[in-house]
Amino acid sequence: MRTEVDINANMLTWAIDRAGYDLSEFFEKMPQVTAWINGEKKPTVKQLESFSKKVHLPFGYLFLPKPPNEPLPIPFFRTNSNQAEKVSVNVYDTILILQQRQSWLKEYLEDNDFEPLKFVGQFKNSQDVSAIVNSIRETLGLAEDWARHFRTWQDALNHLVETIEDKGIITVFNGVVENNTSRPIEVDECRGFVLVDDLAPFMFINNTDGKAAQLFTIVHELAHIWTGHSAGFDFRTLQPADDPIEVLCDKVAAEFLVPESAFSDEWSNNPSIQRCSRFFKVSEIVIARRALDTGKISRNEFFAFYEEYKNREFVKKQNQGSGGDFYATVRKRLSLTFASHINNAVKTGQLLYRDAYKLTSLKGDTFDKFFAKTM
Repeated sequence: MRTEVDINANMLTWAIDRAGYDLSEFFEKMPQVTAWINGEKKPTVKQLESFSKKVHLPFGYLFLPKPPNEPLPIPFFRTNSNQAEKVSVNVYDTILILQQRQSWLKEYLEDNDFEPLKFVGQFKNSQDVSAIVNSIRETLGLAEDWARHFRTWQDALNHLVETIEDKGIITVFNGVVENNTSRPIEVDECRGFVLVDDLAPFMFINNTDGKAAQLFTIVHELAHIWTGHSAGFDFRTLQPADDPIEVLCDKVAAEFLVPESAFSDEWSNNPSIQRCSRFFKVSEIVIARRALDTGKISRNEFFAFYEEYKNREFVKKQNQGSGGDFYATVRKRLSLTFASHINNAVKTGQLLYRDAYKLTSLKGDTFDKFFAKTM
């Protein structure tokens, strides 16, 4: 028996717009929705369920009298613009997912007598770039020239992430919502965000960004943790938003990765972006930004180099093969530290499998196999 339901047409158009679809294109692909909106037909429950999945909306929302207020959970900054009032539904849902994981982890750590992390918010009222950089280095046990001892930037990145996670900072790399490859998170909209908490800080890095450029995003997010401010950002043309905290965190990241004194010495010996990139184990664009900040190249030279670099990286990405080890990818999407806490909680009876599935976006055999291969 077909069970047809009454539905508010405004909720349908709001849901389509919220998901980022063009209304006319959506109606062309799903003409039955036009009939629902015009009142010519009523949808069945099954049809509405299918529609809700298509627009990434909880089914029950469709029966609300009007669209709910969905404020951004954290400030989100745009380069050369004001603070964003909204983001795409893929970014929004990812923030909510990580907030849910953070909420569970915070409660779990409290119940198991973990101590707050003293470095979180340690410099909340400070603008001292050098002091913040030195504190991050000291906490992580990294010398000023730490990255130079690694053969490649990838080795340096891996070491930095391992060190950060050892200190209790959850570091998540993903370019889609959970494990859904049909819901990408565009780099130009979100390079990363950070959810600050003194027990369970979470950092999100867009894994579709250039790998070497991710180093800068990570350290920028560390600066947010040390200054105690949650935020998201797009970092277009690798420039910070016009916000005091964003500018401060940008300066901290630059000094941490490419110390000005060492950079000036290296540049004076050989003023080459490529050579300095290999020396400091960061992307060429980070070196170009440092050269701009320290007056070694002009803004016109920087933006010309940025466009050339972006085109070069695009071609490189197009030539890369897809695929890879699913479980290795999930490990990065969850963070090894977070996965370890989930595993311990399940084994000690502090977390039901049903809830563990929800927190990890894994189910049944996939869940079991992941932890068997990873832990």
